[in-house]
Amino acid sequence: MASAVEPFQFKPVSIKLWPPSQSTRIMLVERMTKNLATPSVLSRKYGLLTREEAEEDARHIEESAFITANQHHEKEPDGDGSSAVQVYAKESSKLMLEVIRRGPTKKIDRELPVSEKSARANETVFDISGGRRAFIDGEEAETLLRPLETPGNVFKKICFSNRSFGLDAARVAEPILKSLRHQITEIDISDFVAGRNEAEALEVMTIFSSALEGCRLRYLNLSNNALGEKGIRAFGPMLKSLTDLEELYLMNDGISEEAARAMCELLPSTEKLRVLHFHNNMTGDEGAVAISEMIKHSVLGDFRCSSTRVGSEGGVALCEALRACTQMKKLDLRDNMFGVEAALALSKAISSFADLTEAYLSYLNLEDEGAEAIAGALEKSAPSLEVFEMAGNNISAKGAAALASCITTKQFLTRLNLSENELKDEGAILIARALEEGHGQLSEVDLSTNSIRRSGARVIAQAVVQKPGFKLLNINANFISDDGIDEVKEIFKACPSLLGPLDENDPEGEDLDEEADDEGADELESKLKGLEIKHDE
Repeated sequence: MASAVEPFQFKPVSIKLWPPSQSTRIMLVERMTKNLATPSVLSRKYGLLTREEAEEDARHIEESAFITANQHHEKEPDGDGSSAVQVYAKESSKLMLEVIRRGPTKKIDRELPVSEKSARANETVFDISGGRRAFIDGEEAETLLRPLETPGNVFKKICFSNRSFGLDAARVAEPILKSLRHQITEIDISDFVAGRNEAEALEVMTIFSSALEGCRLRYLNLSNNALGEKGIRAFGPMLKSLTDLEELYLMNDGISEEAARAMCELLPSTEKLRVLHFHNNMTGDEGAVAISEMIKHSVLGDFRCSSTRVGSEGGVALCEALRACTQMKKLDLRDNMFGVEAALALSKAISSFADLTEAYLSYLNLEDEGAEAIAGALEKSAPSLEVFEMAGNNISAKGAAALASCITTKQFLTRLNLSENELKDEGAILIARALEEGHGQLSEVDLSTNSIRRSGARVIAQAVVQKPGFKLLNINANFISDDGIDEVKEIFKACPSLLGPLDENDPEGEDLDEEADDEGADELESKLKGLEIKHDE
C-alpha cells in the first residue's frame, strides 16, 4: 500500500521592520548631517549650520525620532513595525525643519562633564545638558542631581536641558529644587520633556513649577517644550512669582494666541525684562497683541520674534509697543507677514534705537515703501549698526536708493544681507557705491537672487574685494553672463576664497519660480524618503 504523502503547507515568514539596524541609524545621522550643512533655499533664509553643529543636531534628531517611533511601536507589539518606520521618518523630517528654521546657535561646553563645568564656574553652575539627549528615570536622577544636595553648595545657575524628565525623575528633582529656592537665579529647562506623552509632560511641568515657585529668577528658558496654553498654565505658580525676570526664552514652544494671552496674564511684571526670544511659534496677530502688552512695560534690549505667523495687525501692535524700548540693541523680526503698514510703525520705533547693533528684518513683505521708511529711520539712528539684514522683501532699485543712503552712514557694518529681492543692476550698483568708501569692518555681503547681471556683479565685487577684513561675497543665483563670471573671478583672483559659489547662476536670465518655504520643506521630505531602511535579521 502506497504511503500517504502529506500536502506541503506554506508557512508565512514574519518580517520585522522595527527596530532599524544600528547601521541604518548611523546612516540616517550622516544623511541628516549632510542635509543640515548643505546650502539650500532655507539656509539662505535662516542661516547655514556648521558641520560640527549639524552633526550634533542630527544625532539629537535621530535619537528623539527613534524614541518617539519606539513608543509608537510599543502600542502595536504584534504589528510588523511599518507604521513605526513611518513615524521615525516623519519625525526626523519634522525635527530637521525645526532645526533649520531655528538657525545656527552657539553651543558652549555641551560635552564637558558636570564636575568640570562646575569647577570652571566656581561651583555656581550646574549643567547636565551635555552628551546625548536621553530619558532619565528616578534612579538616574538621584545620581545626576546628587551634587545639588551637597551642604553649603552655591549653585545659582541650573541647566536640565536635553534630558527628558519622567514623573519619577521630576519627583526626585522637586525637593532638591525647593531646598535651593533662595539661591537659584537662572534655570534652563528647555527640551526637558521630549518624547513624553502630553499628560505626563504636563504633570512634570506642574511639579517643576511648584518646586521653583518663589525663586528670584532673572533668567528662564522654557524653549523646545511644545508648551501650548496647557503648558504655560502648568507653569503658572512659578510664573506668577517672577518679579525680577530679566531674560525669557520661549522658542519653538507652540505658543498660540491663547498661550500668549496666558503668559501675559501670569507674568506679574516685565519691568526688568531685557531679553525676550519668541522664535518659531504660532502666535498670530492676536497673540502678538498680547505679547505687545508685555513689551510696553519692559526695558528690552534684545527681542526675537521671528517665524511667529504675525501679520499686519499684530506687527503694528508689536512695533508700537517697541517704541518704549529705547535701549534696543538686537532686533530680530524675520519671517513674518508684516507688510507696509507694520513697516511704517516699525520705522517710528527704530528712530529711537540709538544703540541698535543688529537688525534682522528679512521676509517681512516690506516692499519698497516699507524698506524706504525703515532705511530712512535707520539712517538717522543706530550709528553703530553692525548687522543689517533685509532679504526677501520685494525691494527693487527704487527702494535701493534709500537703503544705499542709509548704508553709507553705517561705517561699523560687518554683515549686509539683501538677498532674494529685485535690486537688479541698478540697485546693486547703488549698494556698491554706498560701500566703496570706508566700511573697514565689513566682512560679508549677500546680494544673491536679485536678478543682477554682469555690470552689477562687477561693481559690487570691486567695491568689497579690498576691504581688510572681508570674508565672503555671495552673488549666486543671479543672471550674470559667462563673461561676467570670468570678470568677477578675475577681480578675486588673489583671494578666491572670498567669493562664494556661483553654481546657481543663470546666464540666460530666466526667472526662477520658487516658493522658498514650501520647496524647502519638500526638499527635506524627499531626501528622507530616499532613505533605505535596513533591518536586523
